[in-house]
Amino acid sequence: MAEAQQGAQDLTEVDTMTPEDLPGSSSLTTKELQQNWRAVKQRERPVRLLFEIPSTRIVEHMLHKYVLYQVVVMRSGSFDSRRVSVERRYSDFSRFHHKLLEEFDEELEEVQLPRKMLSGNFSPESIGERRLALQDYLAKLYATRCVRHSPCFSAFFTEQEQQRAHGLLRAGQFRPAAELLQTVLDIQEKLLPWQKPTLLVPALAALAVCYRDLDEPERAFSAAQRALPPVRRYGLTRYRAPLLELLVDLGYQLGRPVAQLQDELTALRDAERGEASSHSLKEVVIQEFL
Repeated sequence: MAEAQQGAQDLTEVDTMTPEDLPGSSSLTTKELQQNWRAVKQRERPVRLLFEIPSTRIVEHMLHKYVLYQVVVMRSGSFDSRRVSVERRYSDFSRFHHKLLEEFDEELEEVQLPRKMLSGNFSPESIGERRLALQDYLAKLYATRCVRHSPCFSAFFTEQEQQRAHGLLRAGQFRPAAELLQTVLDIQEKLLPWQKPTLLVPALAALAVCYRDLDEPERAFSAAQRALPPVRRYGLTRYRAPLLELLVDLGYQLGRPVAQLQDELTALRDAERGEASSHSLKEVVIQEFL
């Protein structure tokens, strides 16, 4: 409970400010002060994650029947124009909960996973109650500071899609792989304020590979370019030389300035005695999520 209260406090600090706290407020009229204050509040409105489960669908596969819940992830505090969603079964929620309990048993003492329904109970009323209960469950997890910062939290919303996308990529189905990876990236960007800055690197690298093979060099260059700064800063050595190689090749193709990238790649190769460039980015990406 203390974790949840602390999380709420962290996200509402901006609300403790007053108009008089604005720089230069003493020289403004009351109307100007109010206008500036509204602008500051709009810019600094605390960003929170919101979870909605607006719909469900029943799936019958062979002798099995189960419910899929559509989980929508949104960010408040700023205009979020892209509603992105994934589908999860109750068993996915259950595995997720048990993983969290292994790490945060005491912190989750008051956060309960909704009970499993009786076998064969697929009435609209029961599914509707479960849908709302799971939605509330996600909100409570997010309110627990240690949970929303945990890698398990982001993995619940993206890992299945990343695995499917990499399977498609390995099969040469680059278009559907890129579409799935974009969903992963959209969700990860919403989660990023509470996760490690390296969270986006695998998806961006895989997107760069997909767009390169789809002959979309601009999009491939953009994805690789976004992945490079966290790779440099946090020492993800397996990605650095392959990303630089891809950027140099695409840069020449697009007529971009690549001299600095080429110098960085050369220095890296010299420092690693050739080992840094032993694998292409595609080879590195293919090894992920095996």
